[in-house]
Amino acid sequence: MALPDHIDSESVELVVPSNPRFLAVVRAVLRETAEMQGWDPKELRAVTLAVDEACSNIIRHSYKGRTDMPVWVKIRTLANEIRVELRDRGEKVDPAKLQPRDLDDVRPGGLGIHLIRSLMDEVTYDLSEPDGNRLILVRKKSRQHEPED
Repeated sequence: MALPDHIDSESVELVVPSNPRFLAVVRAVLRETAEMQGWDPKELRAVTLAVDEACSNIIRHSYKGRTDMPVWVKIRTLANEIRVELRDRGEKVDPAKLQPRDLDDVRPGGLGIHLIRSLMDEVTYDLSEPDGNRLILVRKKSRQHEPED
C-alpha cells in the first residue's frame, strides 16, 4: 500500500481485520481522537456505540462472519461534529432493504440499524464504490454541551 502525498490533519485512518476483538482498537482510537477535540463523554459513548454496531454489522452481514477481511475506518473530529467512514469489500448492501424491525417485536438481535440511526445525526450508504460498502456516520455536537461565551 502506497503512502498518500498528504494527510488530512483533522482525521485518523486505520485498517483492522474483520475480527470482533479488533473493535476495541476502533473504539479506543475513536475515543482518543474525539477527546482531543473536547467531546463530551456522554455524546462520545453514543457515537462509539453506533460505530461499534456498524462495524459488527460489517463483520456479521457483509463479510458473513469472516475474520480475515479488511475494515477501513476514517475518523474525522471537528469542534462541532464527528464523521466516521467505514469501508469494506464484502457483499454489497441494499439500503432499501435495511429496515429496522419494530421495537414492539421483542426478541434478541435486529436492532442495530435502529440504534445507529437514533444515535447519529446522519447515516449515509455510499453506493458509488465498485465493490463493497461505504457507510458514513455523522454526529453533530449538541448545543447543551457547547461552551458558553
